[in-house]
Amino acid sequence: MKNITIIIPPARFDNVKKRLVEIGVCGMTVSDVRGFGYEKKRMKLHDDREMTVELSEKVRIDIALKEEDVEQVISAVTEEARTGRLGDGKIFISELTDAVRVRTGERGEHAL
Repeated sequence: MKNITIIIPPARFDNVKKRLVEIGVCGMTVSDVRGFGYEKKRMKLHDDREMTVELSEKVRIDIALKEEDVEQVISAVTEEARTGRLGDGKIFISELTDAVRVRTGERGEHAL
């Protein structure tokens, strides 16, 4: 099992969500977050002084899924979120060692 964390601009969220549902993603957790990434490096020095780094509004989507579904999710997100401009977002993939459905006690992939 894998856990995918997707960080994208809010303006791209509706299209990404719709596409994920179309390809069969049956659950996700969505949070409004703020942060910075590569943009900070471009703003760091100005006349040998540090500038204040502004935090950008982003949407974070967390999805737990079977390993065989990972590439399809990555493709769907990149197709819907990519504009080619700085700040399009990131996708992080990590191992998910276990999952438990609280209501039934099911574990592993059955709990997804």
